[in-house]
Parts: sequence; C-alpha cells; structure tokens
Amino acid sequence: MTTWQQWRKRVDNGAAPEPRLPEKPSPEPPSTPSRDPAKPRVGAAGVTVNLEQYDDLKYRVHRRLITELETEALEKLPPVKAREAVEQAAKALLQQEAPNIIGLTRDELIKTIADEVLGYGPIEPLLRDPSVSEVMVNAPDQVYFERDGRVHKSSVRFRDNGHIMRIIERIVAPLGRRIDEASPMVDARLPDGSRVNAVIPPIAPRSPSVTIRKFRADKMAMDDLVSIGSFTPQAAQFLSACVRIRRSILISGGTGSGKTTLLNALSGFIPNHERIVTIEDPIELKLQQEHVVTLEARPASLEGRGEVTQRDLVRNALRMRPDRIIIGEVRGGEAFDMMQAMNTGHEGSISTVHANSPRDALARVENMVLMAGMELPLKAIREQMASAIHLIIQIARFPDGSRRLTEITEVAGMEGQIITLQDLFKFHQRGVDESGKVIGEMEATGIRPSFYEEFEVSGVELPSGLFNARNW
Repeated sequence: MTTWQQWRKRVDNGAAPEPRLPEKPSPEPPSTPSRDPAKPRVGAAGVTVNLEQYDDLKYRVHRRLITELETEALEKLPPVKAREAVEQAAKALLQQEAPNIIGLTRDELIKTIADEVLGYGPIEPLLRDPSVSEVMVNAPDQVYFERDGRVHKSSVRFRDNGHIMRIIERIVAPLGRRIDEASPMVDARLPDGSRVNAVIPPIAPRSPSVTIRKFRADKMAMDDLVSIGSFTPQAAQFLSACVRIRRSILISGGTGSGKTTLLNALSGFIPNHERIVTIEDPIELKLQQEHVVTLEARPASLEGRGEVTQRDLVRNALRMRPDRIIIGEVRGGEAFDMMQAMNTGHEGSISTVHANSPRDALARVENMVLMAGMELPLKAIREQMASAIHLIIQIARFPDGSRRLTEITEVAGMEGQIITLQDLFKFHQRGVDESGKVIGEMEATGIRPSFYEEFEVSGVELPSGLFNARNW
C-alpha cells in the first residue's frame, strides 16, 4: 500500500495522522556547490544548509512526491485536504531524506514543496500576498513584484528555465491552451481572475518570461481612491454626477495606471435599476449592481476555430436591451460599434483606452476605426467621436508609485476637421518632498462644461463655485 493510499484510508476512517513512507536508503550527501554558497539557512537544531543544498533537497523530495502521490485522486480532494495530504507526505519524506533538519527550516521546506505540487512554485507566496499587485518573472534568478506602485526584486528564484516552463504549462494546460515553439506567446487567466502573459523561446531567447497581474477581489470604491489621494473629493463629486446624468466617459492612461480600478469605482454610481452589459478580454471588472451581464472575448482554439472578438460581443450586446455598455478596454474595431451604440440611445457607457493624453486617446480611437477597415471619411469618423464621447479622464502613474487623475477634459464638439477639447480640471505638480513623494493638487480651470444644465434638469446638485479657477 502506497503512502497516498495509507493516508486516504486514515482520512476515510476520520483521522489523518502522519503517513509512513517506504524505507529508502539514505541518499549520498549533495556534492559541494561549484559556486560560492548562498546565504545559509539554519534550522532549530543549529543545522546549517546552504541555498544549493536546500534547493537540491527540495527538488529530490518534490520528485519523490510526484511518483508517490496519486495525482488524479489528489485533484478530486478539496484544496485544504489536498494540501494537508501533500504536506504530510512531504514531512515523512523529509524525515527520510534529511532527518537532522527540523524546526522552521523543515516547515519552510514543506510549505515550498506543497507550493510546487499544488500551486505555482516559487511565486506562490507572492500570489498569496494581498499587498502585491503584479508578479514578473524575467529569468530563474530574476523575479520581481509590484507593491504600492513600486517594483521590487524578490528573493525567490526558480531552479532553471525548465522549472519556469513547468509552471507556465501548469497555468495554460487546464485552459486548453498551448505554448510551444510554434505558438510561443499566450494570454491566460488564473482561477482567481488574475491575468497571465507568458512568452518562451525563441521569441524570448534568454529565458521564458511570465507576467501576472493579480485580480483584486476587494475593488476600490470612489471614497477609497479619494482617501489615498488619487483625486480630490470635488473631482469625485463631479464624476459621480456625470455618471448619474449618463455622460459617456473614456478613461485614458498608460499600462498599470489604474484605468480599470477607476472604471470599477465610477460604475458604482450607475443606478441599480439599469441593465448593464460588460464586455472584457479578459474579465477584470467587478460591478456592485445586480442587473449585470458579463461577456468575455474568446481566442481561437488550437485548430484556429471558435474565436469571439470584442467587436462580436458589442454587436451582440446591442440585442440584449442594455441601458449601458461597459467595455473594459477598447482595442480594435469595436471602437466604431461602441460609438454607434453611444449615439443610438446607449449614453452613459464607459470604456478605457491606452493613451498618454486626452488628445492621444481620441487619436487612438480614430486609428482603431481606420484599422478595422471602415471606409468612412475622416471627418465622419471624428463627428461620430465628438458626439459619442462626452468626457475623457486622464490617469497617470507617477515616479513615486502613486496613481492620480491628471486631467478631466470635455469633448466640446467640432471646428472644421478638428475635435475641440476643453480641460475642466487639471493636476498641477508643485514638486516632490524629501521622500520623493509628488506634491500637487487638481484644480479647476474656470471652464464650466457645456452640459452643465443637464445637472439641474436631472436634479443633481453640485456645489457652487465648483468650477471656479484655483478654487481647490
């Protein structure tokens, strides 16, 4: 009877004591490392183990566990029970492989071995850390993570390139996706919603690379963004009022600037009685309303069939009687369909786009429409944009790691061939303090939006003097 069968029998009988493993001759001690030993690890009994010995021991126990455990039966267990089984088996194996290692060192080994068997190896602790927002693997010994907007180098490392490849395959295999020399790039999603991008040789010749943007289960509300200084209470009040009177909003910003976070916060002001259809690739939004239909784009299968684009979803959403359509990020031809929807009774829609300024955001949308093969005069496309989009919100990530609104801009109309913009509020940076933190505030420009009367008609009250220059 194997170790796994012994453990399963004890579980079925209502107990799960430490399993006994078959006797195995003590392995030869690891050879002396060829390079300078890394920082030693010291157990409770005073036993010193250098990093190479530690990794070698972890690898041996991991390989034995793979042969000992019944993978199919393990997958059928609840996560807690599965981890308990793996940790108990690892504990017994360690008693054979290295009986003199006890205490904290042994506990750490057991935990990391369980992460290898059930999780995503060395990066599993980073994925569990709620303060970490992004994990980046550049090479076996180059693992970085983002916390509070700053990137830090982690002490965790992979054994080699093959180790990274095994983790990538573990991520993509359950999704029916493929990554190999013929298809060396893949986008995927972890079970918790985190976004994964992986690239491997030959396009990443030095090492396979993995980037994981973690999914936040606790989405930040508008008050949370105000409390961390992303923008002022007055800006929050104005934007919430714009959502309530159904202004169509385009959120612009760079990668990791907080566009999706802001979109989530703004969606909180949509009335509960409205029907919302969200379109994403992949899913990141987490709306608080009850009447929400979520649609997600789908890539082609391994045979090249079954692809569903965001544009397909926008067209389908128009048949679903939506009050508002929210597109997580505009990337292609769906930009034209989105504008058509905004101009035909679906005002109040919200979307995001990658751009560095409000003017660039419009240029990006224009290029997307043109690249989609729309044979329309440039003026006609711009007229569509000018009438469909009411506000552009620019958000940026600063060198100190903070994310702030930098501009709230109204799309005022057309003058000849040019779309006219006017800044309503603008962030003015005054400098940086001794710790490198950006000093500045958002101020009104003195211009009132052309749709100001809509607030009064809709019964939405705004503070007097809100748009007075330098009032904030």
